[in-house]
Amino acid sequence: MAVSLKICFFTLVLLPLVTATHSDCVIRKEQEACLEKIKKASALNPLNESSPGCPGMWDNITCWKSASVGEIVFVKCPALFSIINSEDGWEVDNMEQSHPDVGDISRNCTEDGWSEPFPHYSDACGFDENETESENQDYYYLSVKALYTVGYSTSLVSLTTAMVILCRFRKLHCTRNFIHMNLFISFILRAISVFIKDGILYAEQEINHCFISTVECKAVMVFFHYCVMSNYFWLFIEGLYLFTLLVETFFPERRYFYWYTIIGWGTPTICVTVWAVLRFHFDDIGCWDMNDNTALWWVIKGPVIASIMINFVLFIGIIVILVQKLQSPDIGGNESSIYLRLARSTLLLIPLFGIHYTVFAFSPENVSKRERLVFELGLGSFQGFVVAVLYCFLNGEVQSEIKRKWRSWKVNRYFAVDFKHRHPSLASSGVNGGTQLSILSKSSSQIRMSSINAENLAT
Repeated sequence: MAVSLKICFFTLVLLPLVTATHSDCVIRKEQEACLEKIKKASALNPLNESSPGCPGMWDNITCWKSASVGEIVFVKCPALFSIINSEDGWEVDNMEQSHPDVGDISRNCTEDGWSEPFPHYSDACGFDENETESENQDYYYLSVKALYTVGYSTSLVSLTTAMVILCRFRKLHCTRNFIHMNLFISFILRAISVFIKDGILYAEQEINHCFISTVECKAVMVFFHYCVMSNYFWLFIEGLYLFTLLVETFFPERRYFYWYTIIGWGTPTICVTVWAVLRFHFDDIGCWDMNDNTALWWVIKGPVIASIMINFVLFIGIIVILVQKLQSPDIGGNESSIYLRLARSTLLLIPLFGIHYTVFAFSPENVSKRERLVFELGLGSFQGFVVAVLYCFLNGEVQSEIKRKWRSWKVNRYFAVDFKHRHPSLASSGVNGGTQLSILSKSSSQIRMSSINAENLAT
């Protein structure tokens, strides 16, 4: 169960492109349905001493209907094993080859009660609880957890630093950087929401979150989905802004930024609110971390996939425009340098647009789960760090502004030290560096004026 808990918890981090089903939650639902079915059957056909038989029962794995003595009851493999086998990486064909009788389990109703299941669940359903692979899987999932924890922590620190830089320097305030800042905020919120979700839902592995149904955990899941969805939409805004900038000649950036803000933060608000209301009325089960109701899940999944698809189309359009511009006769350079600049531009756009999400966005949910975990969690958790480095720390404007401020600080410090040597009385009185520079400038101007007046009198 610990492995299945990790599976569910990783699947939730991926976004919301995967519909997660936890093994314990499946057992709970099957048990409730079984007990309800047994209750109805016993009300219609109650067993008595004159008609001995075996009552319906739940054996902690599957449901068995009531039967008379001598009757053999057959059931199919429980849904639980299909989930466990898919988590373990089993392919259906391989399972059928290893277990040719997969799928049929029987019990015989005797005078002493139910017989043992035949064949055993492990033989019939392709599951061996003694497999040594389980330890390797635990290590694998813990490694993935450590990977994305480091990734989100690194992204959080770098993005926060980038936000301080962009907010601190007034010369960097423009529409392009404002969009970058909103994207940085969405990455920061995504990392924070992941850590909060882990702390609330999975702080203790022994706690079965399928049985948790508090307002706190539901609010955490709503916040988590909002942050992840906002991040995808601001990636979409980045692509839309750049494409509009290249296509339109006259581009009223401030007016467009207003609509960008509404799309980036408003659309996720509407979608997540609608999802939460529908979930509350039609699927208020557990902590809202499972998404068994596919129709409700598409309220969030649909807009996210649409944003990924549109961003990919914008990416292709921008590459086409860049190729046309780089091949223009006005731009110098040979063919190799043109392709080099195109490749560099493409690589810079991939993390900004989140193009890597298209790799698994449209693939079936039960295909390559391990690869999906590493690819999306590995790249997704470090994406904020890469974006902060490329579009803030390595940005030419940012670097020149930081250098200018550094030179200004060094000059101020030099004059402050020099002022202390020349005017110790003023320095000891607590005059700061700015006041010292103003005094120095005034004194120097007075000296220049006095020298000019002396020259005029001499003449």
